Amino acid sequence: MTILFKVFLCLILIFCCSSLVNCTEFEVGGHDGWIVPKSKDDDQMYNQWASNNRFKVNDTLLFKYKKDSVMEVIEEEYEKCKSSHPLFFSNNGDTVFKFNQAGLFFFISGVSGHCDRGQKMIIKVLDIEATPPPQSANDTAQKPHKSGAAEMTPMRTITTLAIFVLSTLCFILV
Repeated sequence: MTILFKVFLCLILIFCCSSLVNCTEFEVGGHDGWIVPKSKDDDQMYNQWASNNRFKVNDTLLFKYKKDSVMEVIEEEYEKCKSSHPLFFSNNGDTVFKFNQAGLFFFISGVSGHCDRGQKMIIKVLDIEATPPPQSANDTAQKPHKSGAAEMTPMRTITTLAIFVLSTLCFILV
């Protein structure tokens, strides 16, 4: 193989791997997770959390909860806080939901009464490839975890490390 071909192959490999890093995993509710709001005044806490973040296709939500569930539903079911046929359902306590398209997504708790008490959320997923973070790294460091800022997840860290190792190997081989 020629050196030019090896360089070209390495660049394609790096480009393909780096596209995996463009997604973000958001932990719904921060440290508290997916819970029933503590007071009536907090009944919009998840929608406020969602409005502080910018979601795009391929981003994921991580719902952490105990003795609960999460459902993706249509808007009518969101308004009624009931669904007999959700678009998505999980009750494993550690649910990951991936956005596969742009648009509005409606989530409610599947436990009777929880949605009525504010455990529900609307997320708008933008129709763009990549977006700048909603705040700078300095802003995130100064705010508490509950601010809704996305955190670097282990999967993103591993992907970033893999890209670095692959790019280093490619240029050593060339």
